[in-house]
Amino acid sequence: MSAETRRPDPQQTWTAVDGYFNGLLVEEDAALLAAVATSEAAGLPPHQVAPNQGKLLSLLARVHGARRILEIGTLGGYSTIWLARALPEGGRLVTLEADERCAAVATDNLERAGLADVVEVRTGPALDTLPQLEAEGAEPFDLVFIDADKPGNPAYLEWALRLTRPGSLIIGDNVVRDGAVTDERSTDPRVQGVRRFTELIGAHPRLTATAVQTVGEKGYDGFVLALVTD
Repeated sequence: MSAETRRPDPQQTWTAVDGYFNGLLVEEDAALLAAVATSEAAGLPPHQVAPNQGKLLSLLARVHGARRILEIGTLGGYSTIWLARALPEGGRLVTLEADERCAAVATDNLERAGLADVVEVRTGPALDTLPQLEAEGAEPFDLVFIDADKPGNPAYLEWALRLTRPGSLIIGDNVVRDGAVTDERSTDPRVQGVRRFTELIGAHPRLTATAVQTVGEKGYDGFVLALVTD
């Protein structure tokens, strides 16, 4: 095949398109850039959302008027910064991280971003910290962002429903898995976790939802967006 007829690599195209739109519409300031850099320097996996996805989370929180946000899966705090900056004055974000090293990096990144008084980082397995929130009588959350270990997604969904109210949004990230989500025979526990998560959402009487496939610098994936109804 000649150079003239060779098709471009899809990933290169997706990354270039992300770069085009990010350059026009998404501004990463010093705190966001530092969050990525310090996470990389600490050896954390590069699993944070892309800049345009972070901006989407921020816009969803702002459009929804979220005053209380719960994030399950902090990593280095990149998405946390995007979400926390969408909060109105007096708003609060609680983020849960199982890995102590990730939590420490995120705490430093949030302090650098000036959000230490807005965000609470809780360290430990989410299935330990979520019951603590309920026991403390936490006010319902307006938005829940689930971006942690995928086998845990079904349990995280049940807790999200217990900690929200009618009108709350629940967002589940990384649900397409390069298309593997369609493989019911997959032996990957992440794929099976996402499938069960989506099945529970689809069957739940208190949820109405959709899923969106995405391509970009992070590859081929997608998210689920669910609204808690009466």
